[in-house]
Amino acid sequence: MKGRIFGTVVGAAGLAAAAGAVGIARQNRVIGNRAAGEQVAFGALHSPPRVVVADDAVDLHVEIDEPDDFGGPAATDDDLTVVFVHGYSLNLDSWHFQRAAYRGQVRTVFYDQRSHGRSARSAEENCTLTQLAHDLRRVIEHTVPGRCVVVGHSMGGMSVISLAEQHPDLFGDKVVGAALISTTAGGLDPGRVLFPMLPLGLGGRFMGRAVRTLDRGHRIVDLARVWGRAVADVVTDRYAFGDDVPASQVEFVYSMLNATPFAVVADFYPAFATLDHFEHLEPFGRVPTAIVCGTEDKVTPIGHSRKLHSRIAGSSLLECEGAGHMVILEQHKQVTAELDDLISLAQGQVLS
Repeated sequence: MKGRIFGTVVGAAGLAAAAGAVGIARQNRVIGNRAAGEQVAFGALHSPPRVVVADDAVDLHVEIDEPDDFGGPAATDDDLTVVFVHGYSLNLDSWHFQRAAYRGQVRTVFYDQRSHGRSARSAEENCTLTQLAHDLRRVIEHTVPGRCVVVGHSMGGMSVISLAEQHPDLFGDKVVGAALISTTAGGLDPGRVLFPMLPLGLGGRFMGRAVRTLDRGHRIVDLARVWGRAVADVVTDRYAFGDDVPASQVEFVYSMLNATPFAVVADFYPAFATLDHFEHLEPFGRVPTAIVCGTEDKVTPIGHSRKLHSRIAGSSLLECEGAGHMVILEQHKQVTAELDDLISLAQGQVLS
């Protein structure tokens, strides 16, 4: 079951103004193949790798799914591109179901955030949300010939929010739609995001000091994460998902978390502790914005998404009943359906 809460009266005028664009969009409505990902092994969806060089010379691993490579029409420079931005300690493979759903239908871009996946390691001082916003801007500049929708999950959503703060001029011009999934603009308990990444369930009020202490012995921590696999599976299941999911999903998430060195986990930790961007959300009110969260999210609880919705005029809020932080896997069909609506609205803006 899913609950929808649409924009308040404040945002209604903006939606009404877009009504003509919506009519056009429905003529070109995108319906993702929501079951496609169930037919493909996790981690098997890839396109030829490309490199986008960040402004501090870090190489970002990028993959682009062109529609005509998968049986769809050839994209033109005026067609919409959807850029997906993954979360903390994950990689671009986390968008498995959404990537499979849109292959051959929409031009999509996926990339590994700095120090994650196949991208190069970053200097510790550049492991900030500000830098992640600059990285996203570079990816858009180098991979999007026309306009785009940006879709961020968890830390990826924070990257998108930081993009709105650092580069607000992009919204309504280059960026014509946004999705913020299982994320927040501030007020996060940073310890929550670390539980699946710590060995043997370490955590508690001493989290900040513990992270730095553990970082000094990060190689031992990485070994402990492997040795504690059975416990880690349970912790991952508990904190990433809200309900029973196939074991393959738990193993898939664990494999991504475990592949991220603890030194990287520690490098990004301060970014969550100091996050406070709720006063910089105005650019999202210029474009269709979808907010999605599971009601049982233990990392970025549903209250964060409700607050984002209350602060972004005209936004929509999809609450996925019973889902946890990895709602993009756990209730992927609902998430893709919401993205269908968002992409249709954004296409209307492009065509109008």
